[in-house]
Amino acid sequence: MSADDKARHKGEELKGSVKEGWGKLTGNEDLEAEGKAEKWSGKAKGTVDEAVDDLKDEFRR
Repeated sequence: MSADDKARHKGEELKGSVKEGWGKLTGNEDLEAEGKAEKWSGKAKGTVDEAVDDLKDEFRR
């Protein structure tokens, strides 16, 4: 995956963490849940990025 994709997914993860924290701080359960979902979505996309990179490396050998 490109560095742009990886950065975008890491940014999504960070943004979700901030939303989740702000939701907890303010008692806004909807915002907290939205942030948690966004954070996990970013993590999942990052994991897929790593798997794709590993497969590409494996096929290059």
